[in-house]
Amino acid sequence: MTGDPQVRPDASSRATLDKAASENFPVAPFFLPRAWRDDLMAVYGFARLVDDIGDGDLAPGGADARHLGVAAAEADDRVVMLDAFEADLDRVFDPEGPAPSHPLLNALTPVVRRRFLTPEPFRGLIAANRQDQLVRRYETYDDLLAYCELSANPVGRLVLQLTGTVSDSRVRMSDAVCTALQIIEHLQDVTEDLGRDRIYLPAEDMKRFHVGEADLAAGTANASVRTLIAFEAERAARLLDEGTPLVGSVHGRLKLLLAGFVAGGRAALASIAAAGHDVLPGPPKPTKPRLLREVGAVLRRAHREG
Repeated sequence: MTGDPQVRPDASSRATLDKAASENFPVAPFFLPRAWRDDLMAVYGFARLVDDIGDGDLAPGGADARHLGVAAAEADDRVVMLDAFEADLDRVFDPEGPAPSHPLLNALTPVVRRRFLTPEPFRGLIAANRQDQLVRRYETYDDLLAYCELSANPVGRLVLQLTGTVSDSRVRMSDAVCTALQIIEHLQDVTEDLGRDRIYLPAEDMKRFHVGEADLAAGTANASVRTLIAFEAERAARLLDEGTPLVGSVHGRLKLLLAGFVAGGRAALASIAAAGHDVLPGPPKPTKPRLLREVGAVLRRAHREG
């Protein structure tokens, strides 16, 4: 690291960063250089916080609203909070203006300037969460892919920017992996999303497999729901296959990091399949041994294809 000032996170910010442990993929694993780990966690803090704002999952106590200058009476208005968050993001990219108010954005500022990160991926993640406040159903698979372009693909692009490995072909492969990971997360979280009155299964596919919203609200998936989940899981698997050559296109510890992302998706799909594609009782989660086996398989494939 350079001599950038260290920003001490408050309790709410630490709670946000602690959620990294529950992700399907390793966010900033130990084998990476310390500078990379710190930078990845700074980007993760942004991405996690904007999702928490959009989902209404902020830490109790109202600290995030206070940091963003939002009055307590408006702290539950997610659009107001997202607008304030984007205004604070603007300060990250304005070297002549005041520092951001939120500790997580303050910590992001030196990373953005040192790594020459662009604002578009960050704005895409905010736009996705604004969309979540307005769009609660997706008619077609293409509609869902357009959402993933905002909600997922920016994360992979930021990883490529952070590591100085951006190219057109890598961005395409990264987008495929990130979209797959987003779809897999939607499959794991059908019940949780429905509790928020959101469905990320395309309506045209639900009709095709004779699945109604009442079926998704059941405690256990019937045969039609299981068939639908298997269909969407296969789509995600194909996207992972499309993006897996990204792993072989890089070297060193970055190769292992990207293998972890892909393997996390494959392990999650294996867990969904092991549950008989019944995701309604709760998200099927991969075990650590399964994840490690998948990492090995991804690396072997990258070696063969390299």
